[in-house]
Amino acid sequence: MTENVLALENQLCFAVVTAARNVVALYRPVLEPLGLTHPQYLVLLALWERSPRSLGDLAGELAMEPATLSPLIKRLESQGRVTRTRRTDDERVLDIALTEQGEALRKDALQVPHQIMERVGMDSAEIMAVRDALVRFAGRAPVAAAG
Repeated sequence: MTENVLALENQLCFAVVTAARNVVALYRPVLEPLGLTHPQYLVLLALWERSPRSLGDLAGELAMEPATLSPLIKRLESQGRVTRTRRTDDERVLDIALTEQGEALRKDALQVPHQIMERVGMDSAEIMAVRDALVRFAGRAPVAAAG
């Protein structure tokens, strides 16, 4: 490996960036019938865990800047899936909450992980192993459930 240390195929960064692009492309046809983009799906996953959440909390959980997240939230709001409200005790805080439609979409989304596993030919244990290997680079601790 010493002589090929700078070979493109030996670079972790290249493998991760390529995998990230491919993951988004892999999810696209699975999420399209739900009317979701991959970033919108991630927002909903976080909200299905806990809603309402402040925009800042949601941005932190998703490792996104609030300015990047805001257009995604607005789009989900225009689709009737979330609401945005200012807190009465602190108007600087914007809370994001699921609507009934957003909550109901969770039922359809339960099939997404299974469809992804089928598309990549991996079972949940293999998916979790890949995910757990990557969390060190994402700065997050591994969790029990695959997603």
